[in-house]
Amino acid sequence: MFRNNKIVLLLSLFLLSMTACKKDMMQYEGVEGVYFAVQHGASWGNERSWPYQPFTNVEFVKLTGNEVTINIKVMITGPAKDYDRPFLVEIDPDSTTAQAGVHFETISKELVVPAGKMEAYVPVTLKRTNDLQTSAKSIGLKLLPNEHFKLSFPEWDAVPGYTASSTGIVQKFDASLHKINVNDFMVQPAVWIGSIQPGNMESGLWGAFSRKKIELMCRLFNLTYADFGSTTTMPTVLALLIAVEGGNYLIERYNAKDPVLEDDGRLMFMGAVPWTSYIGVPWVPGP
Repeated sequence: MFRNNKIVLLLSLFLLSMTACKKDMMQYEGVEGVYFAVQHGASWGNERSWPYQPFTNVEFVKLTGNEVTINIKVMITGPAKDYDRPFLVEIDPDSTTAQAGVHFETISKELVVPAGKMEAYVPVTLKRTNDLQTSAKSIGLKLLPNEHFKLSFPEWDAVPGYTASSTGIVQKFDASLHKINVNDFMVQPAVWIGSIQPGNMESGLWGAFSRKKIELMCRLFNLTYADFGSTTTMPTVLALLIAVEGGNYLIERYNAKDPVLEDDGRLMFMGAVPWTSYIGVPWVPGP
């Protein structure tokens, strides 16, 4: 008997809480506004655990192709409506170093929150350019108020419980602003089977790391930079194959009197090539 009464009480409390939540939603009287609602963080998390962030990082070295379109999420406060509502966004010159038409395509100033929806997206198309290999660029987005929406959170405080981040959590920021950071930097990946000996001599299967060398590897073996990120995607057997076949390719090019040179002019080193390579010492063709 006691157990049955307890079940009835719990069900009653649950129904009351649901009614209260529904009532609160119906009586919402806050600002009807827009804000950037971008979440990202540790690879093991998702939007249920990632913190809200005022920035998005885009690394072309981890992507394929020379263009990528990213969608920056915008959420609304207040109820959804049964009709489309436009909202405004523009490039913020104070936080933008990228050049429109060069590093990114011009964005539309007026976008739409669809009928019945609580979110929309700002599509931004980014372009891969040579200068991104040495200099990062940024694109600042700025929401503007209009007759449909105010700015919901010009002073955003980090939401407790959203902690799945490997880079830290920004505690306070203006949620009407969002910054896209873009680069094409390439550093030595986690798996690189080569080294530099005393006197700057290259050794090992792959010798010294260089962007030109890894790009050649990717082209010859249909790989991406990400494939060098772990021994799962770059097992020893594949690493040996790259060294052997890559070395044979370099020898063929040398014999054809069209050698592959590094940026400093030395012969590229890989596998069992018959030459010794010293970083900073250009190759001098024989007679």
